[in-house]
Amino acid sequence: MNEEVRLMKGNEALAEAAIRCGCDGYFGYPITPQSEVMETLMLLKPWETTGMVVMQAESEVASINMVYAGAGCGKKVMTSTSSPGFSLMQEGVSYIAGADIPALVVNVMRGGPGLGTIQPSQADYFQTVKGGGHGDYRQITLAPASVQEMADFVGLGFDLAFKYNILSVILADGLIGQMMEKVVLPPYQPRRTNEEIRKECPWASLGRTADRKRNVITSLELEPGPMEARNLALQEKYRTIEANEVRFENVGCDDADYLLMAFGSSARICQKAIEIAAEQGIKLGLLRPITLWPFCTEEIKRQLSHVKGILSVEFNAGQMVEDIRLAVEGKVPVAHFGRMGGIVPTPEEVVEAVKSNFNL
Repeated sequence: MNEEVRLMKGNEALAEAAIRCGCDGYFGYPITPQSEVMETLMLLKPWETTGMVVMQAESEVASINMVYAGAGCGKKVMTSTSSPGFSLMQEGVSYIAGADIPALVVNVMRGGPGLGTIQPSQADYFQTVKGGGHGDYRQITLAPASVQEMADFVGLGFDLAFKYNILSVILADGLIGQMMEKVVLPPYQPRRTNEEIRKECPWASLGRTADRKRNVITSLELEPGPMEARNLALQEKYRTIEANEVRFENVGCDDADYLLMAFGSSARICQKAIEIAAEQGIKLGLLRPITLWPFCTEEIKRQLSHVKGILSVEFNAGQMVEDIRLAVEGKVPVAHFGRMGGIVPTPEEVVEAVKSNFNL
C-alpha cells in the first residue's frame, strides 16, 4: 500500500488526521500556539467531503459544551486549545467525565500561569493528569513527542475514548504543535452512520426508538446513594484502564546507571543528552511516558533493581517528578530539572543536571 507522506506542522497533521479518522465535529476557538488546527480545517473544508462539522465557537466555554452535546449523541467530536483556554473548559470537562461519555480534547501547552507566554511549556501536567475540574475523575492523557504522534494519537484518542466512555486528552507542548516534520498520514475511514452509532453506542441520545426507554445524558444525581454508586463505577473503570492502557517508550533503560524521565519535546532533548553523557562515560537511559495517565508506575519500579537515580526533565517547575517519587517510594534519589517561561533546555544542561544532582 502506498503511504501518503507530507511535511507538516504538528497542528496541521492533527487537523488532517481528524478528518481522516472519521471525526464528526470540531468545535474550537483560536488561541496560540494551536490556531493552525482550525485554520487547516477551514482550508480543507471537510464539510464538503466527509460531512464533518467545523465551527468556531464564541469562546472555549461554548466549544467544550458543544463537544459535550455532540458526545452525548455518540458522535466523534473534539476540540483543541492551549493552556488558558483549557482552564476555561474545565467545568465542561468535569461534566463530560460525570456523564460517562467519550470525547477528545487537544491542549497544545503554552507558558503560564495566567496569560503567560505563547512560548512552549509543559506546566499543565497537574491540571490534566490530576483533573483540573471538580470531582473524582480521570482522563486518558496522551503525550506526543513528534509530529507523527500528533497525527497518530487522534485516532488512538478516539479509540480509547469510545472503548471506555471517557474523555481522552492529547497533551502536546507548543514545540510539537509548531515544528515541521515528515509525517505518514492515516488512511481515510468513513464517518459512522446513525444506525451504526445506535448499535455501537446504545446509550447515545439520537432520539428514542420504540424498542427502548429514552436515553438521558447528565452528570446530575441528587440522591447520595446513586451518586456514590456512580462514583464507584467510575473508579472501577479507571482501575481497568490503569491495568490495560499504560504506554511508554524505553530507550536504553535496562543497562543504564541513571534514568531520565521526560515526555513530549523534553524527551527528544533527553535522547541527545544520552549521547553526550555516553561520551563522558555516563550510562543514561530514557523512560518516556506516552500515557501520562495511566502512568508507567510498574515500569519505574522494574527499573529500580539497577538504576542509581532518576532525573525528571520537564518544561515546568516540577510536576511529573511527584508521580515518579510516588512510584519510587524513596528507594533511589529522584531529582527534577526544568526551565520555565518558554525557555527550552539544551541537552548539555540536562547532562550537567545529572552530574550535579547525583554528584558525578
